[in-house]
Amino acid sequence: MKIALACDHGGLNLKGKISAHLRERGYEVVDFGTYTADSCDYPDFALPAAEAVASGKCEKGVIVCSTGIGVSIVANKVPGVRCAHCHDSYCAEFTRLHNDSNVLALGEKVVGEGYALKIVDTFLDTEFEGGRHQRRVDKITAIEKKYCK
Repeated sequence: MKIALACDHGGLNLKGKISAHLRERGYEVVDFGTYTADSCDYPDFALPAAEAVASGKCEKGVIVCSTGIGVSIVANKVPGVRCAHCHDSYCAEFTRLHNDSNVLALGEKVVGEGYALKIVDTFLDTEFEGGRHQRRVDKITAIEKKYCK
C-alpha cells in the first residue's frame, strides 16, 4: 500500500518517525515534504498529499503539523478526501470504521511519538465497516458534489 506523507516545519520530527515506522511495516511512502525545519506554509505540502489520495496515486495519507488542525482543513478541501484529525487510537479506529476516512491528521505538539505511531497503526489496520455507514459517506460525497465545483 502507498501512503502519502506530508508535514510543515511544525511536524517535521514526527513525520520522520512515522516515515521510518511505515517503511518498517512494509508500506511504500510517498513523501511530499517538507524536508527542513525552515518555516513554511502547511498548505504547500498537505494539498499535494491529499490530491495523491484523492487521485488514487496513494491509498491513504498521513499529514502532520504542530496541532494537526491546519493540515486537516487543507486536506478536507480536496473532493474525495475524508481527513480525520485524531488525538487518540479510539478516534482513529472509528473514523475508519464509520467514516471511511482516507487521510489522518496529527499534531506533533499534541501527541507523543509512541502514541502517534499507535494512532497511525490503528488508522491503517482498521477496515471500513460499510453497511449503514456507507449511506452516511455517500451523503458526504453528495455535499462535496454540491459545493465543490
